Amino acid sequence: MFRNREIWRFFVVFMIIAAVMAAAGFVIHPAAGVMALIAAAVFGAVFFIFTRARYQRIAGIAEQIDLVLHNAEHLYISEAEEGELAILESEITKMTQRIRQQNEALRREKEHLAESLADIAHQLRTPLTSANLILSLLEKNPDEDERKELLWETEELFAQMEWLINSLLKLSRLDAGIVVFQNVQVDVKSLIAAAVHPLRIPMELHDITLRTEVPEGMSLQGDFSWLSEAVSNILKNCIQSIGDHGSIEIHCEDNLLFDEITIHDSGEGFKKEDLPHLFERFYRGENSGAAGYGIGLALCKTIILRQGGTITAKNHPQGGAVFCIRFLK
Repeated sequence: MFRNREIWRFFVVFMIIAAVMAAAGFVIHPAAGVMALIAAAVFGAVFFIFTRARYQRIAGIAEQIDLVLHNAEHLYISEAEEGELAILESEITKMTQRIRQQNEALRREKEHLAESLADIAHQLRTPLTSANLILSLLEKNPDEDERKELLWETEELFAQMEWLINSLLKLSRLDAGIVVFQNVQVDVKSLIAAAVHPLRIPMELHDITLRTEVPEGMSLQGDFSWLSEAVSNILKNCIQSIGDHGSIEIHCEDNLLFDEITIHDSGEGFKKEDLPHLFERFYRGENSGAAGYGIGLALCKTIILRQGGTITAKNHPQGGAVFCIRFLK
């Protein structure tokens, strides 16, 4: 307490005032001087006691704060009293709890980032290892036809890595909140056509039949480019799941409550243990296929949720997987 300059200044001023009052009292009458000295001593003692109590309480607050800062398990709890110090304690309690919540969120984000980086490294390492192996085979293989086939496989691997990197960049932009979605009327028939267009060749190669049912004039509010990206990622997942000679059905519904796009494939569907994790990043279920990275559905969900929609996945009673995108009106 006595380390505080304000206390010393007050003490000096108080002593000067007490001395002046005592001197004036003795001039008037000796008893008046004595009474002035006694009053000064009493007021000084009372002030000292109350000030010391306040400083002890402040020291206790400082000690509690130090414990909170250096002990993650310690929780600061203020006393239920009134007054300025009680208000200060209450605000400190709120602040420490908020800091603890932020630290916990940062810790989880750090763990998630570390896991994500490990997953990304693993996802990129696999095609890179395959590409290096193919390049070594190319160097030793004199047969022209086999060299062309190996070159084609290498191009496919690099195309997969390019898609993975682009998808990760899109996810990072969405997470950072730097993507500004347009909110315009989107013609659903044009949206489906745009999503299917880049997949026409793979669907022909695998002899996959596509059937679409879109009500005439159906539209929804959103961003055309990003929504087509989301639908295209679902279709890619379906193509990987069903293999050759399968089928995909796209059914759209427009009613007074919502706009809905349902995609049903003829594949094996999902295992029950995979259903809760389908839209998690880097999650690859049993039927995801060798080419799956666990990125497409996570990106799809992020795109749709950021535009106010919902997406669900389940198994169809007659077989196959069903994805349902819905936007409330």
